[in-house]
Amino acid sequence: MSAHLSYQILYFGLLAERRGLSAEWIQCAATTPAAVYAELLAAYQLGLAAAHLRVAVNDEFVAWDQPLQPGDTLAFLPPMAGG
Repeated sequence: MSAHLSYQILYFGLLAERRGLSAEWIQCAATTPAAVYAELLAAYQLGLAAAHLRVAVNDEFVAWDQPLQPGDTLAFLPPMAGG
């Protein structure tokens, strides 16, 4: 049985629109940003593949396989449209 870890999730742009909020705390067993996003994508039909996003952990851009620590803040950033 795997332990559930708590992470703060920040959504931006289209992801915030589709999720209906800009931030939340989640609990899951995932230990990388890729695994966390896969769980969110499946649960909320966010519609954007990880390949189209950047991820930051604790305000620093990281690789999708970066190991996470309990309490980390993950920000998922879709491509930004200019205007």
